[in-house]
Amino acid sequence: MSAPVVDTALTVINGQGWSCVDFVSDLHLQVSEPATWRAFASYLHQTPAQALFVLGDLFEVWVGDDVLGDPSGDFEREVCDALAQAASRIPIYWLAGNRDFLTGDGFARASGARVLSDPCVLHLMGQDCLLSHGDALCLSDHEYMAFRQQVRQAAWQQAFLARPLVERQALARQMREQSQSRQQAMSEHADVDASQARWWLQNAGARRLIHGHTHRPADHDLGGGMSRMVLSDWCANAQPPRAQVLRWSVDASGGAPGSWQRLNPPAGITLKRT
Repeated sequence: MSAPVVDTALTVINGQGWSCVDFVSDLHLQVSEPATWRAFASYLHQTPAQALFVLGDLFEVWVGDDVLGDPSGDFEREVCDALAQAASRIPIYWLAGNRDFLTGDGFARASGARVLSDPCVLHLMGQDCLLSHGDALCLSDHEYMAFRQQVRQAAWQQAFLARPLVERQALARQMREQSQSRQQAMSEHADVDASQARWWLQNAGARRLIHGHTHRPADHDLGGGMSRMVLSDWCANAQPPRAQVLRWSVDASGGAPGSWQRLNPPAGITLKRT
């Protein structure tokens, strides 16, 4: 099964004037893991970045924006309030992942996040970076790709969102359990297809792909001057804790093209196990 075709008219974010930009993904925030949420809330309060890009799976699950108006959505509202407060200082850009692809206008309004298409291009001091969650490039995970093709269809989403909220929440729990069982049974998690990643970059006119989803933080040389940088997932209860931020920054001299750092855990944040 092939990955979605890259639109030649991709959204382009112009980072002119920025000297510090952060990237995170796969926080999988949920009420049952408060330490990870506290770490991210502290990061939002402390980051010196001039822009933040959240590349999917901010939440472990999102069953529809109407959760924000339901008593069961206290946690989701708390996260959105913290994002909105941070978004009053710096722009926060958001693209959906495989866990929270049902986020809509209600989430955007509540969080203050600027919603992006997947993929999209970020222009930083003469270099173009292609941003994606990354799941659409994991071509060897045939079962997931078939599932993805189904649930990304408008008809499926309309039918799912028409169900009562409590029913959607129960179905989401069931799907999470099935997904976890499947992942445990797999000898190795699917990774991004390198040839497809190169094709995406060539068609986007970019040289660097930044993505999450695979939970395999590393830098990969794709050849031909192209590369991909994989973001880490977050889990404050892991040993050692995972709370990595990928940061692009320029020094005081403003020399191009800037440097990349992996900060784990984010500077100034102490993660404690619950």
